[in-house]
Amino acid sequence: MSQIEKVLYTAKTHTTGGRDGASRSSDGILDVKLSSPGSSGGGTNPEQLFAAGWSACFIGAMKAVAGQQKISLPADLAVDAEVDLGTNSGGYLLQARLNVSLPGMERGAAQQLVDAAHQVCPYSKATRNNIEVELKLV
Repeated sequence: MSQIEKVLYTAKTHTTGGRDGASRSSDGILDVKLSSPGSSGGGTNPEQLFAAGWSACFIGAMKAVAGQQKISLPADLAVDAEVDLGTNSGGYLLQARLNVSLPGMERGAAQQLVDAAHQVCPYSKATRNNIEVELKLV
């Protein structure tokens, strides 16, 4: 397991009530009501938050790789993340799909960029060999 040598940022949240509660960041910028997936609780759920964080981080990883390789990225690049919550005989599990849109990029170059970003994205590293992940160019 890799160890952090220098902490760049620490996210701090206070959550109460679990999936049917609320979560607030220490700086107050994030302040959300939580609800269970599929319920009518009117809040977001942890899977949506994870999908949003991972997709944003993955775009950052693509930008970093593109910068290192002197590749121009389309201004309208996007990642649609899908995070499934499911069960098996061992309990609850997650699986995910990252649907990456790089309009106008040659498909081979786009695939290489996506694969390289998946190697450097911290969320991808955290999930590697822990959950099923599918990367798809759309």
